[in-house]
Amino acid sequence: MRKWSGIALFVVLGFATAVGFGFFAQFTSAPRYHDDEQQGLSEQTVIRFSFIVAENTPKGLAAQEFARLVRQKTNDIIQVQLFPNGTLYNETDEITALQRGSIQMVAPSFSNISEIVPDWMAMDLPFAFANEEAVQNAFHGKLGDMLMKKLEAKGMIGLAFWPNGFQQMTSNRGELIHPQDFRGLKFRILPSRVIESQFRQLEASTVRIPFNQVYRSMESSIVDSGENTISNIYSRKLYQVQRYLTVSNHAYLGYGVLMNKEFWARLKPEEQRAVTEAMEEATAWANRNSAALTQKQWEELKKTGGMDIHNLTPEERQEWQQALEPVYEEMRPHIGKDVMDAVQELRRAYRDAAPEVYPL
Repeated sequence: MRKWSGIALFVVLGFATAVGFGFFAQFTSAPRYHDDEQQGLSEQTVIRFSFIVAENTPKGLAAQEFARLVRQKTNDIIQVQLFPNGTLYNETDEITALQRGSIQMVAPSFSNISEIVPDWMAMDLPFAFANEEAVQNAFHGKLGDMLMKKLEAKGMIGLAFWPNGFQQMTSNRGELIHPQDFRGLKFRILPSRVIESQFRQLEASTVRIPFNQVYRSMESSIVDSGENTISNIYSRKLYQVQRYLTVSNHAYLGYGVLMNKEFWARLKPEEQRAVTEAMEEATAWANRNSAALTQKQWEELKKTGGMDIHNLTPEERQEWQQALEPVYEEMRPHIGKDVMDAVQELRRAYRDAAPEVYPL
């Protein structure tokens, strides 16, 4: 009996001691101790950013710069985790993964966004942008604002437009100088009704193939031709499987940087400001870097000696424009009038502008 009384007394004294320390900690003027490192880990927000290209491309490098800036501006409270080369999702399912919240950020091509929001097809229209100045006007002007607003109904927020560059035509079957040179060729394309229409006007067939399968599809002759930027041609070594390159600047390849709308709404106002500032700075950096990288890779591409290169003359460019003008009429019912009018307004503004030139 004495034994049990001793145990009971020990429990009572222990409880009293714990309560006493608890009240002391609550009412004492001494500061509480915090493990800042553990607290930071528990409060850290992670943004998983998935994209399908390599880290050494304009998009991959811009993503790295954005991640660095977010970490700096939020004192590591927000961490951007990068998943390049389609390691999480490929281009056919990354947008739906974003919409359901499986990832928080993606940066798909305009063509892939147009599969969800058809108005974005406007960015694929042939010869819509005369030069880089016209592209930046589109990104930061009325056209860009309209396209970004149309994302919200689909559960996405548009943070920025990122550049890659003007697209060029390549083939392993022969030179592409006049519209009739396209007849019978089979082109790899992005998923886009505009691009399908473009090659239909040129009497060529098309195959939708994910970007990470482009080299293999050309090497195995599943397709014999394609359209790509200088950066993609060089970084993916397409010059090894494509003999002829025409500098056409007929279309622009860029990306919409998108975030899940619900995730964005859960961020605190100061976190939204930090992410927005980081994106603005990363985008300005991306514009500078993309132009410099394209020029560098253009020089490296020429040194390989693996491609016969042709620059379109003004007369040849006019031929292409006339051949592709029917695409606008065909796509008008699928693109909102407000968006189509904004594209035509830009075309008129830069009608006499000189195109981008890549010296041979």
